[in-house]
Amino acid sequence: MSTPTRRAALHASLAAALCTLTLAAAPAAAADAWPSKPLRIVVPYPPGGSSDIIARAISGPLGQALDTTVLVENRPGANGNTGSDMVAKSNDGHTLLLCDVGALAISPSVYTQLAFNPSKDLRGVTMLAYSPHLLVVHPSVPANNLQELVALSKKEKLNFAVTAIGSAPHLAGVAVEKATKADWQYIPYKGGAQAIGDTVAGQTQVLMNGMLATLPQVQAGKLKVLGVSKSARVPLLPQVPTIAEQGVAGFESGTWQGMLAPAGLPDAAVARLSAELTRIIRSPEVQERLVSQGAEVHTMAPPQFAEFFERERKKWAAVVAQGGVKLD
Repeated sequence: MSTPTRRAALHASLAAALCTLTLAAAPAAAADAWPSKPLRIVVPYPPGGSSDIIARAISGPLGQALDTTVLVENRPGANGNTGSDMVAKSNDGHTLLLCDVGALAISPSVYTQLAFNPSKDLRGVTMLAYSPHLLVVHPSVPANNLQELVALSKKEKLNFAVTAIGSAPHLAGVAVEKATKADWQYIPYKGGAQAIGDTVAGQTQVLMNGMLATLPQVQAGKLKVLGVSKSARVPLLPQVPTIAEQGVAGFESGTWQGMLAPAGLPDAAVARLSAELTRIIRSPEVQERLVSQGAEVHTMAPPQFAEFFERERKKWAAVVAQGGVKLD
């Protein structure tokens, strides 16, 4: 090969290599460039619930990690669907959703007309935490276990506070009611904090809700706990039997908090956000804070998150069908 020919071949090889390096660096550069403005985490429930607690615990560290401001905004309504719909339809690349993933998976089965498709319009970033449900009553209720509560429900009117019709705590209550043949009236609220508040006040008598938001009221003596919806007893309440132990074989339910983004958020941004959130939620200071209130740090990468969501959607669809729960 002549010298000019060799030189031309060398130039061509260098150009090809440079092109390959540029293409490989593009996703990394895109991730580094994101975020380019403040991030907004939408919590689709009122302040004080499990999702809100976690959002505020991670917002500061996340802002530091991404070198931007992270704002938490509560947008309650329609069992979390109002805020979720807003995030699904946002196109600024900087609006995120932190919610009860189980409730989001339930919505397509409960609502006959849903303005968005959670499976198509949103994408999972990472799961963050799991909190089993606590079955609690107002201290004045003369029942100290599930069997006594069921018997009482057949003699007296009991109002069962639910975070929202069609929510995971509501369907958990329906499942227990069907299994035990209990009889109570469901009173819907716009979120867990309001349902807890009215049960503490005695306006409702029974509540099933995530442990993270409910445990402080139990510890303060303002609510009496009768059961926990986990396969095994929890360390913070070792004396409290599981609902399965009390006759509802195999029963397990809970609240799963996770971060989601609009479907159009680029892969590079999702990967960076997922990595930072996983690191933050597992950090000793955040993990200790959540565990002390009954939540379990439980992370999932985007692919596992998507698989979990579809399993939850199918599982709760069967419960919805059995309970006949439908909303327009």
